[in-house]
Amino acid sequence: MAAPFPPASAATAAPAGAGLRELWRLVRLPNLLLIMLCMVLVRVGLLQPHLPILQRLDVPFALLVLATVCVAAAGYIINDYYDVKIDAINRPERLVVGRAINRRHAMLTHLILSGLGVLISGALSPLLGLVHMGSALLLWGYSVRFKRVALVGNLSIAALTAASVLLPELQLRTGTQPIWVYALAAFLLSVVREIIKDIEDMRGDAQHDCRTLPIVAGVAKSKWIAGFFLLNLAVLLAGAIWQSLHTGRWALGAWLGGLVLLPLLLFSWQLARADRKSHFARLSLWCKLLMLAGVLSMLLV
Repeated sequence: MAAPFPPASAATAAPAGAGLRELWRLVRLPNLLLIMLCMVLVRVGLLQPHLPILQRLDVPFALLVLATVCVAAAGYIINDYYDVKIDAINRPERLVVGRAINRRHAMLTHLILSGLGVLISGALSPLLGLVHMGSALLLWGYSVRFKRVALVGNLSIAALTAASVLLPELQLRTGTQPIWVYALAAFLLSVVREIIKDIEDMRGDAQHDCRTLPIVAGVAKSKWIAGFFLLNLAVLLAGAIWQSLHTGRWALGAWLGGLVLLPLLLFSWQLARADRKSHFARLSLWCKLLMLAGVLSMLLV
């Protein structure tokens, strides 16, 4: 639960530039940019590769990206809103809600962004509106309860990550098959990253009665479970590489092999050896880089 904080009037004043930096940190700007890049490359590289660029990146698609970013940003805000106590232990230097931004303003911003995202996507199509409403509710549930239950929170966030990959296809209904492979890969890698983050945050989680996977099963078993998802991801990548080479898409096969599969194997080796918080923080960043490499491969499909 959230800790009590002084009213907004007691917050320390900060320069406008510093406040903007805190806001970008609160909504995880790099993560939002990665979501935007992924959706653009899905549209450009997978769904409509032969159309002119302006026809692919049209107004309805721009509105879909805006709606998705609004819901995702709202999810980050509500997560920090409910995790003030835990974040004060796990990453005090990154604490924003209650320090740079008061809690009432954070909650209001969350509600506005969630509502805006659902309204925009609902105007595009009822299906997209339902997906974004479900995402907003799942993000709320994750922040309040799911993240404190072993594997439930991990799988919830991974499902939302996969959904962001599928959203352009849900808008166009092209029937493109590779999009499902990318969505599954995003799901598997996200589960691994969420487990690693739980291991990294064990100290603060344990002090606030969270029942995350490493607290319930221990670090060693959690690493084995992460390894299971990594193995499935490696098999998926190997199949995609074989298919690429078999169909003559050598550049895609080389990219996936050299910049995704090989680093993934090195990542697995480092995960097996990791035993300090700094190790798991580095592996969490590595997951983001692997995801970026996978996203960029869409240009070669």
